[in-house]
Amino acid sequence: MSRFPPVCTPLVIVFLFLCTVIRSLPLSEGDSPPPLPSPSTKTCGSFQIPFPFSSATSAGGLLFHAFNVSCTANSTVPFLHIGTTSYRILEFFPDGVLVSFPAGTCHQYNDPSSFGFSSNDYLAISVDNIVGLYDCEDSSLCKASCETVDLPGCSGSAAVPPACCYPLSDGSSWRIGEGFSEFSKYGCRGISSWVVPRGSTSGRQGVKLEWAIPRNSSSSACAINAIGVNATAVREGVRCSCEDGLDGDGFAAGVGCLKSCIKDGQATLGKACYTKPHNGRKYQVLAGILALAIVVISTVALFRLITSRPAKPCSRFCKVLAFHKNGTTRMFSYSELQKAATRGGSKSDGGELQREPMISRGVLDDGSHVLVHKVPYGTDYDLELVLARVRALATVDHRHVARILECYVEQDCPLLTVYDIPTNRCLDEYLRRGDPDRIRLDWGTRMSIMVDIAKTLVFLRCQISPPITHNKIGSCYVLLDENFSVKIFGFEWIGIVGLSGSDQVSDVYSLGLLLLEMISGSADQDSHSNPTVTVDRIRNGRLEEMVDPVLQYHEKLPACREQINAVADIATRCLLYGSDGRLNMEDVAKELVHITGDDRQEWASDRGDILQL
Repeated sequence: MSRFPPVCTPLVIVFLFLCTVIRSLPLSEGDSPPPLPSPSTKTCGSFQIPFPFSSATSAGGLLFHAFNVSCTANSTVPFLHIGTTSYRILEFFPDGVLVSFPAGTCHQYNDPSSFGFSSNDYLAISVDNIVGLYDCEDSSLCKASCETVDLPGCSGSAAVPPACCYPLSDGSSWRIGEGFSEFSKYGCRGISSWVVPRGSTSGRQGVKLEWAIPRNSSSSACAINAIGVNATAVREGVRCSCEDGLDGDGFAAGVGCLKSCIKDGQATLGKACYTKPHNGRKYQVLAGILALAIVVISTVALFRLITSRPAKPCSRFCKVLAFHKNGTTRMFSYSELQKAATRGGSKSDGGELQREPMISRGVLDDGSHVLVHKVPYGTDYDLELVLARVRALATVDHRHVARILECYVEQDCPLLTVYDIPTNRCLDEYLRRGDPDRIRLDWGTRMSIMVDIAKTLVFLRCQISPPITHNKIGSCYVLLDENFSVKIFGFEWIGIVGLSGSDQVSDVYSLGLLLLEMISGSADQDSHSNPTVTVDRIRNGRLEEMVDPVLQYHEKLPACREQINAVADIATRCLLYGSDGRLNMEDVAKELVHITGDDRQEWASDRGDILQL
């Protein structure tokens, strides 16, 4: 409810407008954006040496020894030193570095044992490489999938493609962490290597080494606005990735994350991307516009103040629908519910649910924790329609559906629906990356939560009449009690009663997004903002890069990793086939239950006992 009388509203608008405009004005000609770290200026010829690579001998520490780069040949050619061997650097990538064979000169092929490095705690041969194999005794190594790729010769010149090629991402004959000498076991006497950027059909000669920093290293801490990403080839290694709109290495010990933009046709980072302060002329023009706006708005405000009438307050009483709880009926006053809707618990108790303005978490005068859902309506017909849908949901008695206690209506005021909820937090608060206070959910708990959600959605669709769909299921609409048992709420009132194809499609697609969030954590925004990117990452065998670091994917038993892979496959199919109705909710729930090994549920057709809950 408004804290100001209706007649004061114009004055409040004027005051807020003036505050907004004044804050947008520069205080002086010397104003500048907040201090930002500057990008690395370390160079070697035409190369910029990014973090964590270093050419400063004074840097010291483990990172310097792991990523030691020196400049030779008149300080124009960088070399990477690994142990006692030096590799010429051909190109830097965000996730790796392209180097040549130790011989230095380019050959059509080399001895498989000439590239002695395979992997360590910081570097490893990347799966992005395609190798050409020569004079092999075993032709089963050759893969047709790489024969369509353009593999140039030395210095980019055209070359006869190798008779046999093998992409390391295939993983059938070569494993992550192994070296090129493994191909000697198949009788191969020569080898060459190219890296093919994703989305390209042309490669560049050289060996790509993926880099990462050990997870338990103090140097692995990510900067603000960055999240950790698991490495593919470096065991227990991580890199940092900046949020959208920012660029940089993402590490607290490196450049961090800077604002990126295009200046004069070139990519630029940092201070140059901020608008320069207004000059004196612009300030004078803005001041004139502001003065005119003040006169106009003040005149309108004065007119409204004189002619406006007090708004009609909410009437004392209109209609109350009270539902039973444990054999008793709890009645609330409208003012008590309004107060609860604006009085949330402390941060440790969950606080207000800010994700949807019309849903608030509050505490009643008797200490009861409730969820108050404000439902605006237009006409009396709209009100009756909403009430019918509330009644339908209130009749549902299910341990995983938040129970409606009461629905309260007053004239000219929003309808208030009251849910009985546990005192614990929402699921998304347990999945949020970067929150040091969050309780970490292990994979077994996450698996149980996903199964319960899917089974509940099937129950609502197939076990009751009329069927009910959620339409926007997500982690922010799932509450957890002290035993991590789920309570679903936040049903969309429009289209909740009755079942259409679009409702079913919406639930399956939304569940796919939720499954991805259970795997990756809520900080991985690709799964929501661009699901196509996430599907491509999973299909290309890069699932481990998006797994929530707290799950410690590489340390899990093979059976557990297979479960994670299976759930990712289900989520992918929800996004691909759920949108056109080719995958329904019953199929999704069946597969999730099967993954857990609990096949005791009796699955029947259409209206039978779908689940034993």
